[in-house]
Amino acid sequence: MKKIKFSSVYLVLVFIILYIPIFYLIFYSFNQGGNMNHFTGFTWAHYQELFSDKRMLVIVLDTFLIAILSSLFATMIGTFGALGIAGRKSQRTKSALLTLNNVLMVSPDVIIGASFLILFSALGIGLGFGSVLLSHIAFSIPIVVLLVLPKVNELDPALLNAAQDLGATNWQTFSRVIVPYITPGIFSGFFMAFTYSLDDFAVTFFVTGNGFTTLSVEIYSRARQGISLEINALSAVMFLFSLLLVVGYYFVNQYSHSRRQKQRRHAKNEVTLL
Repeated sequence: MKKIKFSSVYLVLVFIILYIPIFYLIFYSFNQGGNMNHFTGFTWAHYQELFSDKRMLVIVLDTFLIAILSSLFATMIGTFGALGIAGRKSQRTKSALLTLNNVLMVSPDVIIGASFLILFSALGIGLGFGSVLLSHIAFSIPIVVLLVLPKVNELDPALLNAAQDLGATNWQTFSRVIVPYITPGIFSGFFMAFTYSLDDFAVTFFVTGNGFTTLSVEIYSRARQGISLEINALSAVMFLFSLLLVVGYYFVNQYSHSRRQKQRRHAKNEVTLL
C-alpha cells in the first residue's frame, strides 16, 4: 500500500480552501431565492438579469478593452525594457535597474494608486478611461520585464554572432532570432499583465472618474448596497472565462514548446548531414 505524502495532502487542502468560495458563489448563482442562505430551486433568472443589464455589459466591455490595450502596450514596452536591461554591460547598472523594477512590484497598490492620482491631478489630466489605461500600463510594465528578462538572459550570444556573420541586419537579427526565442516569455508577460489589469481594484479605485468604471470597482460598489445574485452570475461567467484563458495559454505554450523542439531536431539533423 502506497503511503500518502503529507505534501500531497497539504496541496489538496490548499486547493480546496481556495476553490470552495468560488464554487459556493457559482452554486448560488442558480438559486431561485434572493439570498445565499438557502437554496430554494434552480433558475437561470440571474443570468438573464445579468445579460439584460446594459450598464453592466458596457462595464465588462470597458474592463476588457482596458485589459487588452494596457497588456499590449505594457508587453511592447516591457519587452524592450528587458532587452535594454540585459544589454547593459555593467552588472551594477543591471542590478540598479532590476531593483527599481522590483520596487514597483512590491509597492502597495494603495501607494501606487494615490501616486497616480496626485500625478494626474498635478498635470491636469481628467480621470476616466485615459487615466485608468495609463495606470494599468504603468503597473503592468514591471511584470512583463520580470517575465521576459529570464528568456533574454537564456539567449546564447553565439546565435546573435552567427546571424551577424551571415550578414543579417539588426532588424533581421531582432525579428528572426531574438523575438522567436523569447516569445514564450512575451506570451507569459502578456497574459500576466492581462490578468493583473482585469482584476485590479486598488489602483483603479483611485484613478477612475465619474462616468467610467471597471468591473472590480462596480462589483465593490454593488456589494456595499447588499447581496445581489447577479454578481454571483457574473462571477461564474468570469471564472469560466479565466478557465478558458488558462487552457488557451497552456495550448499556446505547448505548441511553442513542440515547435522549438522540432526546430532543434531539424538543426541537429542538418549538422549531422554536414
